Amino acid sequence: MKKLKDVLLAREANSEIVIGNSALVRAMIEAGTRVVSAYPGSPTPEIAEAIRSIPREERPFYFEFSTNEKVATELAFGAAINGHLATVFFKSVGLNVAADSFVQLGHMELIGGMVIIIGDDPGANSSQNEQDNRHYAKLSYIPMLEPASPQEAYQMYKEAANISQQENMPVILRLTTHVCHAKEKVKFASWQRQEFDSKPLFDSSEENYVPITKEVFPLKRRALKKLEKTKDFAKSKNLNTFIDNDNYTRGIITSGLPYLSLQDVIQQLDITPPNILKLGMINPLAEERIIKFLQNHEEVKILEELDDILETKIKRLAFENDISCQISGKERLEDWIGEYTPDKVIEVLGRTWPDMKPAALEERQQPLSPRPAQMCPGCGHRSAFYAIKKALAERDITVADIGCHTLGFLPPYEMGEALLSMGHSTSTGAGLSLFNEEREVVAFIGDSTLFHAGLPGIVNAVFNNHDLTLIVMENGTTAMTGHQQHPASGANFNQKTEAIPLRQVLEGLGVENIYETDTYAQKKLQQLVEEAREEKGFSVVIARHPCMLKFTREQRRQGNYKDKKVKVDQEQCQHIYNCISDFACPTFQRDEKGDISVQTDLCIGDGSCLQTCPAKAIEFVEQGGDKND
Repeated sequence: MKKLKDVLLAREANSEIVIGNSALVRAMIEAGTRVVSAYPGSPTPEIAEAIRSIPREERPFYFEFSTNEKVATELAFGAAINGHLATVFFKSVGLNVAADSFVQLGHMELIGGMVIIIGDDPGANSSQNEQDNRHYAKLSYIPMLEPASPQEAYQMYKEAANISQQENMPVILRLTTHVCHAKEKVKFASWQRQEFDSKPLFDSSEENYVPITKEVFPLKRRALKKLEKTKDFAKSKNLNTFIDNDNYTRGIITSGLPYLSLQDVIQQLDITPPNILKLGMINPLAEERIIKFLQNHEEVKILEELDDILETKIKRLAFENDISCQISGKERLEDWIGEYTPDKVIEVLGRTWPDMKPAALEERQQPLSPRPAQMCPGCGHRSAFYAIKKALAERDITVADIGCHTLGFLPPYEMGEALLSMGHSTSTGAGLSLFNEEREVVAFIGDSTLFHAGLPGIVNAVFNNHDLTLIVMENGTTAMTGHQQHPASGANFNQKTEAIPLRQVLEGLGVENIYETDTYAQKKLQQLVEEAREEKGFSVVIARHPCMLKFTREQRRQGNYKDKKVKVDQEQCQHIYNCISDFACPTFQRDEKGDISVQTDLCIGDGSCLQTCPAKAIEFVEQGGDKND
């Protein structure tokens, strides 16, 4: 198989099996994209990994991970109004961070063009909700395309770029988790490197970019006219597709992943499947085509994930045009929840049309027991939580934030009792501290999240002298989404940089009480948290240790990894089970007899567990010793 770099830069037309996120990068290159910005978040980080496969000197566009989604959006906007085709991508809830600027984009004349790639997350596979960002398209008067496969992701990015450059307007490309990560043999067109004019094209004398007072209304009228005009583009490019199964009794209107799942279901049917109208542009809707489809069918099912956005609009069209077709959509609460995989589509269709449950459908197996998420072996957060829990009173209030350390909410640590969004913990903790003289408040935040959205809350806590302790879980990376750099990492996506020192940032913001230690120094960390709790006002404890997953990978690449292991001395072990019940490293296994052993495939030999055993039964395996002892 070819290297990804060679696939992405190949000048001739070719085909290759890639995931949807990688296909997007090839589309960016073919479309002549000049500036790409992002903030990491599943299901989109693999877009950046595909970009990373191309050496910087060969990369035909500029790319950066910005400090958050709002900054990334504004950077792409600045490039677009200077004449460059720009793209920004992030995950579903990242759009909430970008929203203040994002909702203005439709009003602006983006002379270079701008594509916004949103990775929505039905099923909340890696998010705190499963919000449906199709609502944002309507809110902001921005057209939205929704591909159903990697091939369509590639094609629709180029169409989005085309619309954007023709109309000088932003276009949203909405992907969902399975489309981002699905693999398909994608057909790519040929590509020739373009010579770009670097002359700045921004000209405020020709265009108004300051939407205030009376200027807002002409800008909004223009945005609405542009949005209406995109219907013609969708029609000329056949973005909405009619699949004729010669069944004019039943029809289905759908888009995105539900369409692919529907195709899987149809292959199992013993009856004639319904006709299908697959929508590729979901804002604005192809009203004329939908009306015709409704008029030509007796019954129509609207098949869509998450909210009833298509259903509401289509039923309105039917009412306004006096169409007698029977339209059904979501029929029960569960229809609003989760991914529309083939199993779910079978259930949804089967309630409307019972004969659409495949006759040959085998009895579904019992679902597997859920596997709880857990921190990696050697994770500094585990060591931190183990120590911090000892420093807290039972009724202390703990506030979580977004990151690997969010898993501290789970047993046995059970810390982090409230969670809203990235960077919220200090502000929420401050609110919990008001009129509260009986229970101390301790908030957690990661170093990456602190730079992303945590600084305003810290400034506010200093400014208003709120009484709480913030524990910064510093591991030197954006670990949860794939070890991307952040401002304190000493490097960005493209090069080494001067690290922005965390302690100096806090001191510069006016934080007076700052404590710091390595999380593996558990007794010291416990002591520092106890001291911080006793302080009146705002205090910060920096609990520092590198992400061990990242660290060990780097050590292996450099040939410096020492394959150490620990073992349990069975004669010394007193079956206290602190290693399992309190420290909870997955390396430790308890057998039917109650004996504890070490799963050597998991153990990284970091030794953070040694100090947690009251019986001192955990010890390093001697070099050349029995690692399975």
